[in-house]
Amino acid sequence: MPVILIVDDEPNIIEVLEIVLQGEGMDVLKSASGREALAILRKQNVDLVISDIRMPDLSGVELLREAKAFAPETVFIMITAFASTETAIEALQHGAFDYITKPFKMDDLRAIVHRAFEKKLNRKPLAAAEPGSAEARQGQKLFQALHRSHVVGKSPKMVEVYRTIGTVAGGDSTILITGESGTGKELIARAIHEASERREKPFVSINCGAFPETLLESELFGYMKGAFTGAASNKKGLFETADGGSIFLDEIGDMTAAMQVKLLRVLQQRHLRPLGGTHEVPIDVRVIAATNQDLQSRIQEGLFREDLYYRIAVINIHLPALRERPEDIALLAFYFLRQYAQKAGKNIAGISPEALRCLESYRWPGNVRQLENTLERAVALETTATIQLDRLPETVRNQTAPADTATFALPEGPFDLEEFLAQVESDLIGQALRQSDGNQTVTAQRLKLTKGSLRHKLQSLQIKI
Repeated sequence: MPVILIVDDEPNIIEVLEIVLQGEGMDVLKSASGREALAILRKQNVDLVISDIRMPDLSGVELLREAKAFAPETVFIMITAFASTETAIEALQHGAFDYITKPFKMDDLRAIVHRAFEKKLNRKPLAAAEPGSAEARQGQKLFQALHRSHVVGKSPKMVEVYRTIGTVAGGDSTILITGESGTGKELIARAIHEASERREKPFVSINCGAFPETLLESELFGYMKGAFTGAASNKKGLFETADGGSIFLDEIGDMTAAMQVKLLRVLQQRHLRPLGGTHEVPIDVRVIAATNQDLQSRIQEGLFREDLYYRIAVINIHLPALRERPEDIALLAFYFLRQYAQKAGKNIAGISPEALRCLESYRWPGNVRQLENTLERAVALETTATIQLDRLPETVRNQTAPADTATFALPEGPFDLEEFLAQVESDLIGQALRQSDGNQTVTAQRLKLTKGSLRHKLQSLQIKI
């Protein structure tokens, strides 16, 4: 029979969890404090610990850290009333299996417990890093970097991203971050910089799709006095500005072919020549690029250089869409709520159950950026201490309407096949546009089309946006 230790300074929580877990056929031990729990773990073999994080004598994270020294195979699940990404990441960094926030559904906790036992049976857990070791120091750097960069998330997919950051941050290899618009690619780039040895040097970023080619070249590489009309003095480009640090090239897939050639030359030679200049300038910069496009498809279409792709994609980090990590929606919502309530000077501390269920069930085509905008709007409109359902945008609230469907049967007589297929294609593109709130970039990704192909179809099929 599996042995579980419940640690919480609230007796009613212990009582409820005891009843639920005994009903699952588990032997339950109880403790009201971290110190007492530590004593129990020293005397008895325990398979799994469910511990509150915030306790007066010894926090759950401290209990986890100390217990791992002599009971490395004991699995920890942390619970807390504070939807704090800092404590979540810290607990996971010290070896916790998962993290759940109060109030939680018992079915969710049961699922986590069963997953924990499956993992315990299938894989030998790793012991925690020794205090003061290089691994422990790197873990602390990563935790601080994520905190400073405002990266929020505790889902398995995001934890995998954190592990990758921790592995690659110490090097100088070029990194390509991929993912849909609004997933937080720049935040991850900042976290990589903050976790690296370059963190004391500049981090500069630029959206490559926001500038025409000539202006982008002068922004990146700088120019000399007299290089063009209006160049009244020498100006350093962003590569020189970031010397010793990191440069983030967002939407690199939007670069023109000529600009791709110039960037490739700089990445290969680690020298650049400012516009109007005659001398090469050495650079020491880590390059982190990002795109929401499928660069492999753009290579096949002749729109992106293959040699540049392999130069920037030495290491690839893919950010999941928000709909692929639903466990993070509530965590992010509370994070943005605190941020915007404090900025607005409003005493809004919660989200109503109806509003939270609505947020968690929505597909979020605009990802984290759309969720942030939704919470900012809700805080601005809210007049009570809790975000209510009617403060959410209509597109988020009205998500239960059935999707447009059509059933086609083969007619008895002859019919126009091309017209039939054009209608089906028009219907599907229309559905995809509505589901993405008219966002053509997201629609193209959903349908695995380039933006150019989508625009052509919109015109040829006369689809109104």
